[in-house]
Amino acid sequence: MEINAAKGTRTYQVWPGNNVTLSSYPRGLFLTSVSILISTWIFTIYIANDLQNTNPTLVITICSILTIVVIVNLILVTAIDPGIIPRSTQQSSVEDTDSSNGSRRKEVTINGVQLKLKYCRICRIFRPPRSCHCAICDNCVEKFDHHCPWIGQCIALRNYRFYLAFLITALVFFIYIFAFSCWRIHQRMLESGTGLFGMLRNCPETLALTLFSFAAIWFLGGLAIFHSSLTAINQTAYENFRNRYEGSPNPYDKGIISNITKVLFSPLPPSRVDFRAEAMPRWNVEDEKPPLG
Repeated sequence: MEINAAKGTRTYQVWPGNNVTLSSYPRGLFLTSVSILISTWIFTIYIANDLQNTNPTLVITICSILTIVVIVNLILVTAIDPGIIPRSTQQSSVEDTDSSNGSRRKEVTINGVQLKLKYCRICRIFRPPRSCHCAICDNCVEKFDHHCPWIGQCIALRNYRFYLAFLITALVFFIYIFAFSCWRIHQRMLESGTGLFGMLRNCPETLALTLFSFAAIWFLGGLAIFHSSLTAINQTAYENFRNRYEGSPNPYDKGIISNITKVLFSPLPPSRVDFRAEAMPRWNVEDEKPPLG
């Protein structure tokens, strides 16, 4: 494979992976954003202004603030480099090849636990511990957790805390909407003397938003609980799915307080790739050395 960069070309324009911009799957990001904005619009127009014994301005203001916070966290998750590991432009000279399947491997010891480093044939690198090549984004990503189809981005080392913030704020947002929607349904049923079938005929948007919010609460609540438990033991979803530490200790588990501090509050490492920088001319990556001159 040969990648040439003309003068003035930016790195993101020639980068072979898929998630160098906001999202590698924009449809999921679009649906998530639209569902949040439409929920806010329906709540503001059809519910908040009709609530009795409340201050509609205050209710709408709080809803608007929650919406902004959720959208900002969503943008941070998608816009921040999750931890992409640059591809090598040279053929690896490592000779430690497993004769049984032809795969290259290295071993490292972390906190007394021996871990194997796998060789990525696409990126031509030994992946660091906890890293994985995402088939959707087509990049090796450091401390890979999972690829989220609803965001269209890998969740990994550099955007995981923002993903947690998005889950929690979105959960609070839909709980807020659900609570007031249920209250408005209760008020309408008392006013008209009709049941849920009457609500479906008279105010379908209120009932639809209530049901959607209820489903979102269960979905987001389950994810928030799952990832909070993973944070407490300093484990990724990928490691949990693969039972990576079954039968051996997790070398990254330092206790609940230390794990939470490490995952959520430790300084983020700088991005390994400057996608806005001018791309350097590249040689044929099938060759072991770049051309001279």
